[in-house]
Amino acid sequence: MIEALKEHYGSLFETELLEEIAEVGIFKEVPEGHKFIEIGEYVRSMPLLLSGAIKVLREDNDGDELLLYFLERGDTCAMTMTCCMGQTKSEIRAIAELDTQLIMIPVQKMEEWTGKYRSWRNFVFESYHDRFNELLHTIDSIAFFNMDERLLKYLQNKVKITQEDLLNTTHQEIAYELHTSRVVISRLLKKLENLGKIELHRNSIKVNSL
Repeated sequence: MIEALKEHYGSLFETELLEEIAEVGIFKEVPEGHKFIEIGEYVRSMPLLLSGAIKVLREDNDGDELLLYFLERGDTCAMTMTCCMGQTKSEIRAIAELDTQLIMIPVQKMEEWTGKYRSWRNFVFESYHDRFNELLHTIDSIAFFNMDERLLKYLQNKVKITQEDLLNTTHQEIAYELHTSRVVISRLLKKLENLGKIELHRNSIKVNSL
C-alpha cells in the first residue's frame, strides 16, 4: 500500500503522513457499479482514490438522481469529509464509475492530521475548494444551460473520466443522472448522431467528436 500511496500522493504528503495512512487506512477494491456510500447512512471514513473513478449523486423526493461530480485518482470527497467531521448522515450517494481502488481513512485520524500535518490540512482545504467549484458548475449548467448543452458536457466528462470513446451506458441511465426523461435524452442523442458527433449502439454510445 505504501508504494501506491507514494506514487499517487507522494508529491502532496510528507513521508510520515504517508506511513500513517498506510498503517491505519483500509484498502478497498470497488467494482464498477458498486454503491459504497448511500444517502442516510453515517459515514465513518473518507476515501482516497488510488485508481478508477467515482460518481457522486443527489436524490430528490421522488427518487430521481442528479449527478453532482466525478472523483478521480488523487481526489477525495468534500461532502464525505463534512459528514465524517460532523458525524451526520450522508447527503450523497457514491457509486463506482469504473473498477476503483481506494483507501478508507478513519474519521478520528482525519481530525488528528488536520492539526498535525500542514500538507493534510492544505489537501482538505483544496478538496473543499475543488468540489465547491464543481458544484457551482453543476448549478450553473442546470440554471443557465439548455439540456443539449448539459448532455454534451456530460458526454465530454464521461470520455475524460473513462478515457474511452465507447461509453457503456443507456439512454435511461443518462436521463437519471441529468434528471430528465429518457425521451428527451433519446431525441438529443439522435440529433448528435445526425451531426456525426456520436454513434448510437445498443447499450453503448461511440463518441466521435465533441
